[in-house]
Amino acid sequence: MTVLVEPDIRAGQALRAVRPWTIAVSFGLIATALCAAFSWVPSLWGDEAATLLSAKRPVGSLFGMLSHVDAVHGLYYLLMHGWIRLAGESPFALRLPSALAVGAAVAAVTLLAGRRGGARAAVIAGIVACVLPRLTYAGEEARSYAFTAAAAAWLTLLLLWLIDGGGRRVPPATRRAAWALYAVGMAVSSYLFLYVITLLVAHGVVLLATRASRSTLRTWAICAAGCVVSLLPLATVAYLERDQIAYLNSSPDDPSIWYYFLWFGMPWVAVAAWALIAIGLWPAWRSWRLRATRLIPAGPRAASTRLVAASWLFLPTGLMLLVNLAYPMYTGRYSTFAAPAAALLVTEGILVLGRMLGSDPRRTVAATAGATVVFVALCAPVYVLQRGPYAKNDSDWAEVSAVMAANAGPGDAVVYDQSAKPSQRPRLAMRTYPAGFAGLKDPTLRSPYYRNDWWGDTAYSVGQAADRGRFDGIERVWVIENVDLETGQQDEWGLDQLRAIGFGETGRVIDTHRSVIIELTR
Repeated sequence: MTVLVEPDIRAGQALRAVRPWTIAVSFGLIATALCAAFSWVPSLWGDEAATLLSAKRPVGSLFGMLSHVDAVHGLYYLLMHGWIRLAGESPFALRLPSALAVGAAVAAVTLLAGRRGGARAAVIAGIVACVLPRLTYAGEEARSYAFTAAAAAWLTLLLLWLIDGGGRRVPPATRRAAWALYAVGMAVSSYLFLYVITLLVAHGVVLLATRASRSTLRTWAICAAGCVVSLLPLATVAYLERDQIAYLNSSPDDPSIWYYFLWFGMPWVAVAAWALIAIGLWPAWRSWRLRATRLIPAGPRAASTRLVAASWLFLPTGLMLLVNLAYPMYTGRYSTFAAPAAALLVTEGILVLGRMLGSDPRRTVAATAGATVVFVALCAPVYVLQRGPYAKNDSDWAEVSAVMAANAGPGDAVVYDQSAKPSQRPRLAMRTYPAGFAGLKDPTLRSPYYRNDWWGDTAYSVGQAADRGRFDGIERVWVIENVDLETGQQDEWGLDQLRAIGFGETGRVIDTHRSVIIELTR
């Protein structure tokens, strides 16, 4: 059983000539390419529509909106405001920054794995991180979550550099600057997404578990306190806007969603991943038991990859789940910043499994490579599913836009279902894929998004629009209704009111993935 406790001194010898930064840059580029590939295929969905419309606003209008809604995403929206002016508003352009962020996260994962395991561990960690479903999903989504993963990975790497000894071999001024960078980086990352602040819990546990010096603990505590204080304005506004996420469920009907949705995408990946994580943590358990029975003397300990990754994976998410029991404030995507830790623990499991199955160095390498290939094969179908046309919350807005372009004519009007929840309202198809709606009238539009305090448009009912003469001169209307995919129930918003002002169905009905488009004339 000794092989499970002692590190494999041969790990990485075959790759020892490869420099860590070469591995990091290589896998960072591979991860970016994988995330960017086919990222334009899935339709944009509600959260990405919020990103697009918020980023398109004038800066003054954006700050006005943030005082009412989405303050926790304000910094990300401001960054995207500048980005779309350089790169455009296509789905590929919107999602490319996230692909780059995942590349940065994967690069940091290889460096974290290589600290103790050498080049072999770095390469395996890079492969695992490149295909981990949570990261490949975040890398093709126009939200801030990929950036939180990158920030968490690099901040953790910086902290470990400071406590591993690297920080003690530099001038005091440089060391102080590194601590300042850590504090500022943590604050900025938390302004990108507020819940990143919970990473401080994991970092604090790592410092305590490794018996860091009092001066290190004091410096870290000052940095952490400064970060928390700097976040008070954002936390205050977020609390005032808490009703925005009141729909989140504090007690999910299907607990299995927590077991696989957080980082692994599908149950079959989760089974393998959790098994590998358990195997990877087994040596740490054995080591703890030996220390508990005093067979290993107590004293200062290095920050092992297992300790760092386990603290990072379980503690912030566990804290958020505990709070969620009292007040709904959490969904699985919020734990994206812990996904690099999941990749590290899966890597640890693969390395331990390789040593368990290999009786000599050659068999160890073969077993490790085989386990890595199997994990990649399990993740591959999830990657393919993520690049399907309806992969983002079953959104079909690109298809709706294409149908309207093929069937509607100049002067026609479009009425959008307003009874669907805000993130699924068909009106967002027009805002995210406007080409198919060019030349069509929008009689129910009350206030466009850039003139109100909500991130989307506001609309009149059909009756209210008719009373204002909005339907005068219109002979044909297309109504886009949302469909509940679980029940198959189709909304019928506005149809009765359209009939009351003289419109009637022609019998022409076009079904898309999650919408029904109905033609009416008078």
